[in-house]
Amino acid sequence: MTATRPEQPEATTEDSNLAAVSEVEAGIRDFVRNDIAYLRRPGANGSTTETPAAADSSAPLDSSTEATVSSVNSLIQRVAGTSLAEIEKLIGELESLRDLLHAEGQRVQREISGYAQLSQAAMKSTRLIADNVAQWKRAADNLRHD
Repeated sequence: MTATRPEQPEATTEDSNLAAVSEVEAGIRDFVRNDIAYLRRPGANGSTTETPAAADSSAPLDSSTEATVSSVNSLIQRVAGTSLAEIEKLIGELESLRDLLHAEGQRVQREISGYAQLSQAAMKSTRLIADNVAQWKRAADNLRHD
């Protein structure tokens, strides 16, 4: 028995965005792994560079560790900054779209109200004309019979 897989839909922009995010996350993971591997390498005396004092948060960081932390922070800020800017841009666009839709909704309501008034006026005019024609017809019929 063979199972058939449903056809995959064409790649969308959402798929490409997810791929880009995954690529950035993989880059960050690799970067952090390389830095951790560097910190755990044995020193010249055979011990690792990681010591209990290094694990203590109050211990000063050496310059290479500070540079690593700084570069990771910089990378995270760039990625987050771009994402936040895109989100803020999207929020702005959605707010302007909401305002446009609200204004268009009010315009459509005014148009419908105008058409309703016009329709009522047309109905009144039609009734008035029909009543006048009916009166004229009766008057003409009375003149013929007399």
